[in-house]
Amino acid sequence: MDSYEWNKIIGWVLAAAIAVLGLSILTGFVYSPGHSETKGYIVEGVEVEANAGGAGAEAAQPIAAFLATANPAKGEAQFKKCAACHTITKGGATGQGPNLYGILGAKVAHIASFAYSDAVKGHGGNWGWDELSHWIESPRKYIPGNKMSFAGISKPQDRADLLAYLNSQSDSPLPLPAVPAVAEAPAAEAPADAAASDAAPAAGEQAAAAPAEAPAEAATH
Repeated sequence: MDSYEWNKIIGWVLAAAIAVLGLSILTGFVYSPGHSETKGYIVEGVEVEANAGGAGAEAAQPIAAFLATANPAKGEAQFKKCAACHTITKGGATGQGPNLYGILGAKVAHIASFAYSDAVKGHGGNWGWDELSHWIESPRKYIPGNKMSFAGISKPQDRADLLAYLNSQSDSPLPLPAVPAVAEAPAAEAPADAAASDAAPAAGEQAAAAPAEAPAEAATH
């Protein structure tokens, strides 16, 4: 095989290599995968909350704000979490936990026949709206050292519904607490300040125009 034939073979090989390389580059441009602006993996079926601080803001509100829209019927469903240890009917038996009829407004550890823990007996006070809400939210945190194994109910609206139901199971239901007024933002004063600053240049323009008109008035007298 002479040199001419070798040159042809080498030329074909180079041409094929260039074609493959060009095709690879073109394919990379056409089928380049897009990159998400949000880093991380998307998990199907899981919603991402737009405002992660919403739960914290809700928890910071007093229970009175949720009692205004509380539903005793939903609270009755919440009470199923308590029914394994407590009865709610008037004169109901004491089981693993005390009977809860008329609990709102009652003294803490008021049932003489129940063996309360020393922590609960020494707590004192009455079961008001706030006190019972804190207890239901986390018995261990509210009265450390008590015997109750219930983990608690974290959602304020669920607690409010349960409190409304407990309050209905009483000879003397307590009135709902007043909802605290929301403080108004002081930002409303800004437009008034802006109006005052706009009025100042206008007053200056009127004062500057007054001397120019004075000679004309003098000429008419």
